[in-house]
Amino acid sequence: MNALKRFGYAIALPVLLVGLWWAASAGSTSIFVPRPAPLAATFVQTWLGDRILSDVLPSMGRLLAGVLAAILLGVSGGLLIGSVRWLRELTEPVLEFFRAIPPPVLVPVLMLLVGITDSMKVAVIVSGCVWPVLLNTIEGVRAIDAVLSDSARTYGITGRARVRYLVLPSAGPQIMAGIRQCLSIGLILMVISEMFASSSGLGFTIVQFQRSFAIPEMWSGIVILGLIGVAMSFIFQWTERRVLRWYHGLREVENAA
Repeated sequence: MNALKRFGYAIALPVLLVGLWWAASAGSTSIFVPRPAPLAATFVQTWLGDRILSDVLPSMGRLLAGVLAAILLGVSGGLLIGSVRWLRELTEPVLEFFRAIPPPVLVPVLMLLVGITDSMKVAVIVSGCVWPVLLNTIEGVRAIDAVLSDSARTYGITGRARVRYLVLPSAGPQIMAGIRQCLSIGLILMVISEMFASSSGLGFTIVQFQRSFAIPEMWSGIVILGLIGVAMSFIFQWTERRVLRWYHGLREVENAA
């Protein structure tokens, strides 16, 4: 029963919005705002075919590679910088400088340095996704309870054991918060990177539709980006529930009390 209730809550607003869209566009002859039924037909015709292999899967591969690289760099760098005070003070101005640079600005630079390749597109995704993971990890490590830290030191828990049993669990909620931000940024940068000097991918295809005035096809590309974002969100929530099972269990106990 609870599962059905959650499912109902999840689809209620989308169904309402589609219903309002259907009613508002009934009888409309505008080519710029398609009606739901023709758009659904265009979506099936455009994307459920060869474009899955030529555009969707390559884009998803670049997104996955960029996000995973950003998570690896962000968590490992955040653990190191957050654990060493002098290193944190030394790197803070540089980190703030590079964090303030909008990743799309780096696209021409990366095109010159890396070339017009998939590596350039992955590098653009990493350049924007790494910051929320890195900074949240640093703050999570800094916020470790002093009593727990002293207890671990007293019992001789150091090195990898300290990272595994104290640092990662304590900083886990903030790390996962950074990863959640990273996913949405990665999807945006995936599209932007494919709009420059590319011959495949969702970003390239959507721009081509726009330039050729294929408006329904362009809207169908926007829809598939939204569906990818929703799927990523659900996958992240499922993963977070299992990675932070202890954290959510503790919150449920506190709320019940």
